[in-house]
Amino acid sequence: MNKRQRGAEYEELAAKYLISKGYRILERNYSDRAGEIDIIASKDGMLIFCEVKYRGGTGYGSALEAVTLRKQHRICRTAMHYYTYHGCAQGIQCRFDVIAIDGNEIEHIENAFEYV
Repeated sequence: MNKRQRGAEYEELAAKYLISKGYRILERNYSDRAGEIDIIASKDGMLIFCEVKYRGGTGYGSALEAVTLRKQHRICRTAMHYYTYHGCAQGIQCRFDVIAIDGNEIEHIENAFEYV
């Protein structure tokens, strides 16, 4: 299995997890020139931009550590593009979550970072 296929597998796992928790998946792999957002979802009137990270071991740090400040900036710019071009209601709340998959464990970090 190549890296892209593995990523798609874990993004599917994350989407199923979110659905089981009552989230509605709006977009998968949304991209523009600034970057890509793995999952865009909604729940309780809030728009959630979610990054999915997987680590099979600890050799390169945890999955959460892989969401660097540079990656956060790209996610935020892409989120702004989505927010602007999809007619999101003025004042709708949004947040940035991370689904960290380390081995067989899924950790959902709500509000993992602020808009940068």
